[in-house]
Amino acid sequence: MRSAPTDIASPAALRQDVRTIGLIGLAHGSSHFFHMLLPPLFPWLIREFGLSYSELGLLVSVFFVVSGVGQALAGFVVDRVGARPMLFGALSCLAASALVAAAAQGYASLWLAAALAGLGNASFHPVDLTILNKRVSAPRLGHGFSVHGISGYLGSAIAPVFMAGIALATGSWRSACLCGALWALIVLAIMVCNRAALDDRLGAWSQPAPDAAGSARAEHPMAFLKLPSVWLCFSFFFWSTCAMSAVQSFVSPALHAMYGLPFTVTAMVVTGYMLCGAAGTLAGGFLVGRVQRLESCIAACLLGSAALLALAGLGWLPGLAAVVLVSMAGLGTGLAGPSRDMLIRRAAPPGATGRVYGAVYSGLDLGFCLAAPVFGALLDRGLSAGIFHGAALVLVLGVVSAALVGAGVTTAAGHAARAAVRG
Repeated sequence: MRSAPTDIASPAALRQDVRTIGLIGLAHGSSHFFHMLLPPLFPWLIREFGLSYSELGLLVSVFFVVSGVGQALAGFVVDRVGARPMLFGALSCLAASALVAAAAQGYASLWLAAALAGLGNASFHPVDLTILNKRVSAPRLGHGFSVHGISGYLGSAIAPVFMAGIALATGSWRSACLCGALWALIVLAIMVCNRAALDDRLGAWSQPAPDAAGSARAEHPMAFLKLPSVWLCFSFFFWSTCAMSAVQSFVSPALHAMYGLPFTVTAMVVTGYMLCGAAGTLAGGFLVGRVQRLESCIAACLLGSAALLALAGLGWLPGLAAVVLVSMAGLGTGLAGPSRDMLIRRAAPPGATGRVYGAVYSGLDLGFCLAAPVFGALLDRGLSAGIFHGAALVLVLGVVSAALVGAGVTTAAGHAARAAVRG
């Protein structure tokens, strides 16, 4: 049986929402922490095993390939067995990946560690967003999406400091990996102790309408793949992630080449971009509840970011001004995040939340996998400005995808309203 919805204005409902949102934020931040389990340790791994950066870069590709394929499949499992068991399994995989890395005796062991981390990461988006949709009341759902996004930014920002800091302090990269495993186990224990707040099968806010539930049960499990909105959402994630890949991996050397800034300065642009993204995501949680046309909000935010990136790529500005502009571009992408998640929620058919989020978010992993070689080739050919202009272009393509999703959702809502009137 599902629990009866609580009055959303009551203190009990507020505590329930805050507890669930906080737990999901912690889990999501931990998944992003494990995106960066191995990269901060690359200098130590080169000395230990004599590996090249190309070989180490393949470890990142292994992570995102496993995560992308697994994410598309995990959504089906979430819809069938529930999100909470998948969350526990995902955190266990992350802990196992860090333990395997700590005991690694060669390249093959590091591949296994990267694959286990990717497998653990695969479940988080369909799990997190399913629990938020089913456990958090509608008026606070935008804030839930906002905290979810912020925690991802913070997890990615904390991991390099945590892993490299422990390796430097102890003189052992293996100690850093063991501490990473301990972190995952602590988070898992917290989730198990608070499992009642994560039970999506008893969500007070997830009661579907009888007709919708019946039609969802009658449909084939793969029927959602026929919806254009699902593939448009996938493309939106793909294009927006391509832009993030460019910023995270190649903007720093591009700024060095174009403006002659030292790497100690240009390296700060990624931190600035992430912090601005976190601030934008926080503000976006308040914005999403006040905006009807979410695609318009997404378009304004992403076009603003695209304009800042394109301006930095012209080479006309003082170097430090270009660093500031690129960092500020994170504000627009962060602002768009909660609206993006809410738009996908509206596009998802009843009973297919996990599958839709799993399929859509796999576009994120594909974007990271495919964008890096393209932007890397631009930089190898001395086309530093192409990093900025290319990132701006893919953000514009993301805007087009979001606009098409919004148009489809509006059309579907109009058809439903007319059908209700005729009925």
